[in-house]
Amino acid sequence: MQLEARVAQPITEAEAVRLAHELYGLETTARALPGEYDDNFHLTSADGQAFVLKVMHPAREHYFIDLQCQALRHLAQRAPQLPLPRVIPSPIGALFTSIAAADGCNRLVWLLTFLNGKTLAEVHPHTPELLGDLGRFLGELDAALQSFTHPAAQRELKWDSSRADWIKDYIKHIGDSKGRALVEKFLALYEAEVVPVLSHLRRTVIYGDANDYNVLVGEPWPQPRKIVGLIDFGDMHYGITASEAAIAAAYGILGNDEPLEAATAIVVGFHGAFRLNELELSVLYALIGARLAVSVTNSAHRKSVKPDDPYVTVSEESAWGALERLAKIHPRFAHYTFRAACGLAAVPQSEKVKQWLQANAGSVASILDVDTKTVASVVCDLSVGSTFLGAKPGGVNDSELKERLSAEITRAGAAFGVGRYNEARLVYTSPLFGASNNPTDERRTVHLGMDLFVEPGARLRAPLEGVVHLTANNFAPLDYGPVVILRHETGDGEEFFTLYGHLTKETIGGLQEGQRVRRGEEFARVGTTDENGGWMPHGHFQIILDLLELGTDFPGVAYASQRAVWTNLSPDPNLLLGIPADRFPAKEPDLSETLCSRRALLGKSLSISYQRPLKIVRGWMQYLYDDTGRAYLDVYNNVPLVGHSHPRVVQAAQAQLALLNTNTRYLHDNVNRYAERLTRLLPESLRVCFFVNSGSEANELALRLARAHTGREDIIVLEHAYHGHTNTLIDISPYKFNGPGGRGKQSWVHVAPLADDYRGAHRREDKQAGAKYARHVEEILERTRAEGRGVAAYIAETLPSVGGQIVFPPGYLAEVYRHVRRAGAVCIADEVQVGFGRLGTHFWGFETQSVVPDIVVLGKPIGNAFPLAAVVTTPEIANSFNNGMEFFSTFGGNPVACAAGLAVLDVLEEEKLQQRALRVGSHLIEGLKALQARYALIGDVRGSGLFLGIDLVLDRETRQAGSFQASYVVNRLRDRGILAGTDGPHHNVIKLRPPLVFSEADADLFVNTLDAILQEDAAQPSR
Repeated sequence: MQLEARVAQPITEAEAVRLAHELYGLETTARALPGEYDDNFHLTSADGQAFVLKVMHPAREHYFIDLQCQALRHLAQRAPQLPLPRVIPSPIGALFTSIAAADGCNRLVWLLTFLNGKTLAEVHPHTPELLGDLGRFLGELDAALQSFTHPAAQRELKWDSSRADWIKDYIKHIGDSKGRALVEKFLALYEAEVVPVLSHLRRTVIYGDANDYNVLVGEPWPQPRKIVGLIDFGDMHYGITASEAAIAAAYGILGNDEPLEAATAIVVGFHGAFRLNELELSVLYALIGARLAVSVTNSAHRKSVKPDDPYVTVSEESAWGALERLAKIHPRFAHYTFRAACGLAAVPQSEKVKQWLQANAGSVASILDVDTKTVASVVCDLSVGSTFLGAKPGGVNDSELKERLSAEITRAGAAFGVGRYNEARLVYTSPLFGASNNPTDERRTVHLGMDLFVEPGARLRAPLEGVVHLTANNFAPLDYGPVVILRHETGDGEEFFTLYGHLTKETIGGLQEGQRVRRGEEFARVGTTDENGGWMPHGHFQIILDLLELGTDFPGVAYASQRAVWTNLSPDPNLLLGIPADRFPAKEPDLSETLCSRRALLGKSLSISYQRPLKIVRGWMQYLYDDTGRAYLDVYNNVPLVGHSHPRVVQAAQAQLALLNTNTRYLHDNVNRYAERLTRLLPESLRVCFFVNSGSEANELALRLARAHTGREDIIVLEHAYHGHTNTLIDISPYKFNGPGGRGKQSWVHVAPLADDYRGAHRREDKQAGAKYARHVEEILERTRAEGRGVAAYIAETLPSVGGQIVFPPGYLAEVYRHVRRAGAVCIADEVQVGFGRLGTHFWGFETQSVVPDIVVLGKPIGNAFPLAAVVTTPEIANSFNNGMEFFSTFGGNPVACAAGLAVLDVLEEEKLQQRALRVGSHLIEGLKALQARYALIGDVRGSGLFLGIDLVLDRETRQAGSFQASYVVNRLRDRGILAGTDGPHHNVIKLRPPLVFSEADADLFVNTLDAILQEDAAQPSR
């Protein structure tokens, strides 16, 4: 195919202004836009209207421009919902005009409306939602173009996917031999997969050039972002309909580390708007590869013609990278992925094979010496949420697991144990089951076979007649150990395989590939632990419909994100084993089912974190795990102070619960022990404890104590404060009573300004800021006294969390407490968020202000997620509360809760977690400050130890809150496997309150991930 050569002189911006005036009567300014052959200009008129003036290459024919004009007019009628350029006729009604340019060449000129938006190339990341919207946009466009025809659409175009083999004669221009081989590989695939079916593929007029410089994306808010237009219809042609999606996918995977995920998002979006048939789905991968091969070959050739033209090579490097990543994906696996995502069975022959297996189930031989269909068996739960394995990822060690499984089989009187198919597990701890060293990256967790827990040496028999396809001592991926694969055929010739793993080494030594194995014939034995890389003895049995040329590297464990494809490739082995269904527990609801059930059964006001909710089923130290086994670094959930499922706390609670749990009407030493240990950590004046179950109960009780002691009712609180969910606490929580559904402030509540020295009235540089903020509390006390009212208490978090991770200015609480006590009121310190060493520098938050409160409220981390809270006060206040009205909390201070509380104190001391919080927190602050120096979005980094806030602003001078950006960042962190949250009056402060076992490596992971997210387009303060 002959390629064009550019020889015309470019049109200047001044000439563009003149042409707009002469041809369209417009007074404008002009800015040149990029283009490979044509000259394009962004015109802006005096009244703010925007246009695109297109001055075409001299080689462009009239019919070529007419094709684009007529197509755009057709789309304006048939798909008016699509934001596309509209053709502006000249005053005499011409869609385009021929002019003589300064270089003597005739040029065609036409005018379009201008579309606002960023090019896809400028937007990062290319999320699946955004790429899906691109697919949807193109599908709607092509659906509308089905009824459009034009003679010029039948054109010879180097970008036409049906002509991609033109590159055969130009591959020689690729200088790198590795690159040439890569292009030749995809060209061969195109010739094998696409060329033979070209006559059967649908053809319509298509846009044909959805590259990342022609696709326009809208503003980030609201999320998810949307496609807001396409520009440059110069490659429109009558071509393969499916190639529209393939071309978009080829560009959509540029720079994307997950090319198949990106391509699939586009394909699904397109399919939802303009259904692709099965033949089209089967050639998509080859068409994507062909488009990229054409692109890099074209660049190589163009460089040989005009080496200094930057437009020609703008996407070359990223296209090479995309080709390399695409080449690592098996073509049939890509095909199966597209099918599954579009609602079809991933493997076309899967239903036929499964139906044949079901129809022949009665003649299948048992794989074991005993009949798996009738003999007693027990199904063992090895799932992520299993209580059988313990909380630690990977569960118990191999010897403990063997003991537990053996005990379970014996207890059930079973002949063998069963490990479930399609079960997400955390037992696969080898690095080979993960794609990286990042613990939050997705790992392979979904079991594709079925385990048969039997004694080593147990015989395995062929369930069906077959042929030995492969044998190997497969230690490399630690999936199977010694393995045998048998090949079988259905009655109508469909091929499938059965795989047997964790065998003896002698098994594979005694079999030859091609050897026939009769139904019921013994051909293998289960190996020992030593023969199978440490796995306890069991047979792994798996059905495979397509080996994908992977052989014995075919996975026995899959990524959950690819679950639908792999489970279709490897259907349920019970089709052959026939273990009765009633032996298996009921299927656990998936995330969508759990979410639907929650919405139906629980109050709709119960909130859920993140735009895409998580189903969390396991926790260990600083990590939470969802139902697929994905690990999430918890930088947010301050309740498990010493780590999720810390064994010391768990064991203490378990041991006491197994012995006794009752209320405090009976004497028990645990509550006394805990009160003694707790008060030893507090100032001398705080010696009387009341135990309850939650921070809300504790704050409610604290108010009762204050009112009983003072005989007054009124309470002073801070702006944006939150203290709990009881009626009284809602009434003293501006965060609630001034928010949605709130009833406003009660007459007995007085709100003082939050002592925020970053965005409040008195700033950090003011050395008197603390005293000035305290003066507001004094004014409230003076006003209430003048009104004849009496204030019972001032209550505040000593470092307000909901208020935005606030650190009070020096001297603030000392002055406030002085004013409050002089007025006869008491001082309540809400330490629910910050107590127990989280701050690193001090054990309690009030210590950072050098004050001693009259009442301290403790909750959340006190029991490491076990329900426990406390109010600690002075003997004088406690005596005032002893007024004849009994106080009693049924579960408050019960022996189990106190055992957990004691264990938390032991762990804090023995593991030196306060010191760790200081060390790791300082390291984290250093990393966050470095980010602050680089990103204007970060207005402030504040806090102490592992109680930190990142205040996001749109402008550092005005400190306008970056609320949308904060929401975006925490949701992107969630996508990347890190859990954080937002708080503050504007929900613009990212709050960090991880378990105190958080490490420097965790801090680095957080900072590096945040760094990457802050580079994304939607995280920019200009928005």
